[in-house]
Amino acid sequence: MKYEIAFQKNIKIFQMSVRSARSLRRFCSQLGALRWNSMQTLKYDHSSGTLEEVKKIIREQVGVEPGYYTIPKSREGLLQYHPKPEELPERSMKDSFTSATLLLGSDPLVRERFVQVTGYVRIGRIMEELDIFAVWICHRHVLLPNLPKGIPLPYTFVTLLVDQAKFLPDKFDTDTDVEMSGYVSYTGHSSMEVTMYVRQCGKLLSTAIFLIVARNAVNSGPAPVNKLVPGNEKEKEIYKEALKRHKKRQKKRDKPESKVPPTKEEVKILFDIFQRTRSSQGDMEESCLPKNTRWMSDTRRDCTIHPFPENRNNSNTIFGGFTIRRALETSFIATSLYCGAPAMVSFLSDITFERPIPVHSFMTMSAYVVYTHENYLQTMVMVSAIDAGSHQRIHCNALHVTYIFDKKLDEVMPKTYHEGLWHLRGRRQFQRFIKSAKLEDYDGGSPSSKDNPDTETSECDEKK
Repeated sequence: MKYEIAFQKNIKIFQMSVRSARSLRRFCSQLGALRWNSMQTLKYDHSSGTLEEVKKIIREQVGVEPGYYTIPKSREGLLQYHPKPEELPERSMKDSFTSATLLLGSDPLVRERFVQVTGYVRIGRIMEELDIFAVWICHRHVLLPNLPKGIPLPYTFVTLLVDQAKFLPDKFDTDTDVEMSGYVSYTGHSSMEVTMYVRQCGKLLSTAIFLIVARNAVNSGPAPVNKLVPGNEKEKEIYKEALKRHKKRQKKRDKPESKVPPTKEEVKILFDIFQRTRSSQGDMEESCLPKNTRWMSDTRRDCTIHPFPENRNNSNTIFGGFTIRRALETSFIATSLYCGAPAMVSFLSDITFERPIPVHSFMTMSAYVVYTHENYLQTMVMVSAIDAGSHQRIHCNALHVTYIFDKKLDEVMPKTYHEGLWHLRGRRQFQRFIKSAKLEDYDGGSPSSKDNPDTETSECDEKK
């Protein structure tokens, strides 16, 4: 087929895409080096060990026994320990702050799971670990003073949304351990915004913002969380930015993007596309493709997955991190086939978890290339659960990913009004990426790595 790829022949092209990342600075003046005052970070001295140790502690705290049981052990007895909001003491960001190490460099078996054949880190795996780490940060934030010693935490934590995640995939060193750190940056009645950072040798390579909700022990209703009160000036600044994000999410929840009609500018964009794809024989004839363009419908890639008990969470539904990883991998396939070689993930946004996926369900993932601009490409992935008995299909998740390639790409064209709306949504997501992307150049490290990161001799430097 014309667009099928041979990865080995295109690895050099993929590696050349590093130069394209630097074109961001020329493309938009907002995309310069990371500014210290635009990325507020915290640095406290608390480590939770390795991520494997974190997973073990989580299981112990919620009282989950190892192994799988078709009828899980009941947690209804823990409902008697469900706290009242007024019983919960206030917490600061320092209380939840922690770090954990991914043994990417130290453990060859870990490295094998996290590295692509091209030698780059699998971003889907990183997102999977971040989802687990976000839950652990919530465990550290929630404090129940009246919970008797030895009683498991009567809570269930569920990922509701990934607000955004930014990456520099070409900067990751696959022979060096990865440090993840983070804290609760905002709380609602039962929700917690978790801000996380991914570093190697003190250099910031990724940021991610997750929204986690607390549920009761049997996941049948909300559970209150400790109110977050900033403990110092830096925490106040971070909280102020988190409050802005919370208000934006509220506005979006009250008026979902799917219900927002196109603006005058967007209507003109759709009309221009109609004019460009209009047949010279008239409106009654089938649309035709202009030069260097492709139909959106031809970019669709589907994947059906059979999840297993190992992919479940403590609530006995499919683990959100697993869903993110598999959706991202499906998106990567669609992107690679479109580009003719692997592209690099730069930005993820608005990963929604509308419904939990039962562990006995099948999962289908459909990925589309919905928008392109120069050497940037926007994909949308829709995740559904299928009941094997009834064949009922339920939409559960959506994922938006921005990729960067080393050369200009063919323009993707919608053929129907429905696809036109997807095209506009992809354009909005790309504009969000342009406004928020500030992870292009980390030569100076990150503000929380050390007081003077430019003069620090790092572990990476010592290796060299």
